[in-house]
Amino acid sequence: MNFPLFALGTYKSPRDPSAYAAIEVRMERALAYLDAFRSRSGQRLTVTHLVAKAAADALRRYPEANAILRWNRPWLRKRVSVCVLVVQPEHLGRVDLTTATVPDADTLSLQGFASAMQARVDHVRHRRDAVIERGKRRSYRVPGLVMNSVLRLLSFVWFTLNMDLAWVGMPRDPFGSVAVSNVGSLGLERAWLAMVPYTRVALYLASGAVRDVPVLEGESLVAGKEMTLSCTFDARLLDADLVARVLRHIGDALEDPASAWGPPAPEEPPAR
Repeated sequence: MNFPLFALGTYKSPRDPSAYAAIEVRMERALAYLDAFRSRSGQRLTVTHLVAKAAADALRRYPEANAILRWNRPWLRKRVSVCVLVVQPEHLGRVDLTTATVPDADTLSLQGFASAMQARVDHVRHRRDAVIERGKRRSYRVPGLVMNSVLRLLSFVWFTLNMDLAWVGMPRDPFGSVAVSNVGSLGLERAWLAMVPYTRVALYLASGAVRDVPVLEGESLVAGKEMTLSCTFDARLLDADLVARVLRHIGDALEDPASAWGPPAPEEPPAR
């Protein structure tokens, strides 16, 4: 049997530009940093916050990775916005997946970013964002047969023409520069997120579950903590070397958060 011939006859020409990468990150310092931050500030801080903030800082350091495809050409974005995928609780028999995006995330401190992201997540999770909810209600009326065409048209107007569609219930640039999801909350060690073409996002990150691993220290094996950070990227815009530098920047920040963002937040002053 001629396998190459059968393969050519079985599969169509590839049209998906998705490429994949992953790094393993030591998490002992990150977990200790999270505990210290929460105990001193009383503010919620999670691995997702650290990954998202580190991604924003990486795009500031490597602005060529903060790109979007427009008119079939790469364009550099002027702002670094980070999008976190959020599951909305069941509402009228429907569970929705939506986005919470923080603009100019690279300009915020870690504490400021965590506050902004948490406020945004709570806002969209409880369906208090009128623009997003109005846009979703309208999308439910679109017949499935034409949904693909509608999304392609929406993407063209949104990003190729760079138009603000808030007046028709669509937020401006709702997906940002990079999308982040925590698949570890699902008990998964790794997962590669599917690219969503109409969003024009070129970089997707998924943090897996933190797991126990044996670590060699000196001549002894000790228990350590490790996490897989998986990445899907658009190979038309980002090459492997650039993505590797972005991932290494994120990994370095997670492995030494105090060097990346300074000591954990100071304790809150006692109430008077």
